[in-house]
Amino acid sequence: MQLRLWSIVPVLSAFGLLAGCGSEAPVPQQREASAAEAAMEQPVMGPERRILAYGDSLFAGYNVDKADSYPAKLEAALRARGVNARVTNAGVSGDTTAAGLQRLGFTLDAMEQKPDLFILELGGNDLLRGLKPSETRANLSAMLDELQLQEIPVLIMGMRAPPNMGEFQAEFDGLYPALAEEYDAALYPFFLEEIYQEPELFQRDRIHPTPSGIEQLVGGTVDAVSEALPDE
Repeated sequence: MQLRLWSIVPVLSAFGLLAGCGSEAPVPQQREASAAEAAMEQPVMGPERRILAYGDSLFAGYNVDKADSYPAKLEAALRARGVNARVTNAGVSGDTTAAGLQRLGFTLDAMEQKPDLFILELGGNDLLRGLKPSETRANLSAMLDELQLQEIPVLIMGMRAPPNMGEFQAEFDGLYPALAEEYDAALYPFFLEEIYQEPELFQRDRIHPTPSGIEQLVGGTVDAVSEALPDE
């Protein structure tokens, strides 16, 4: 089922991808301690754990400082738990799953050592462009084939289609858990789960999270990342 962009955009707000319209969101009155500040809570121990955060603008850190990107804050949060984590930001704004597949080999070859964990966050731009879920699944499957061949553990960050899209929604939403089961990969069902109902945690474009929103995403996913890391 091929969908036009204009038919998708109005309903994406229900999931926080376009988190509504109107005046600029209010600034929260209280700020939680940042992941970087929390990193001082306990000493970092053990061997370095290399994590590759591979995705689109949600990982790249669109319109935020590098230190406020999801990979940077995830690294700080893991180190706050004493995990000697080094998270490499391999997010590219605008990437579809096809673009991610195209650059996967080059990205892995450029690393001095293969990662201990590969976090795969792609598919949102496929959805925005109305690409068939079967195409998204085929591209993700090809990436997982290569990662499995190289024996690299994977954590999949799932996405969701907007509601009331019938078969398209069911097919898109179902591809992430199906792939996780097929490839024995860890799964976080919906990457934006912590913020999609909080419009104040999105930038003016109503697509990309603010630094506070990214902090919330890290808080919601850090357990899944920690659990997906293989034993030392």
